[in-house]
Amino acid sequence: MASRRFDPGRRSIRHRRVRKALSGTPERPRLSVFRSNKQIYAQVIDDVAGTTLAAANSIETGAGDDKSGTATLVGEAIAKKASAAGVKQVVFDRGGYKYHGRVKALAEAARSEGLDF
Repeated sequence: MASRRFDPGRRSIRHRRVRKALSGTPERPRLSVFRSNKQIYAQVIDDVAGTTLAAANSIETGAGDDKSGTATLVGEAIAKKASAAGVKQVVFDRGGYKYHGRVKALAEAARSEGLDF
């Protein structure tokens, strides 16, 4: 019979491992990505002050049926908002997700808009 203990899942394990090494500073904040089945969210976070400097999501950018295309729009939006907040360089926190698909599309779009990571 299977154990009834809580299984954190592979993403949670990867997320803890990635976050051990990453931290956002005022000079180089953290670009955090969260994706659900339908939406994708991105935040630029200063972990020292505990504040969110910029945020973008697929709901406000007009999500379409194409999830990768929507992630590209969110990546462009977060890069524009971050540069408006005076942020040029970030540390990329993929949130335990593999660097593939929507996460990769968001990251490449943010890079193409001038965000350095």
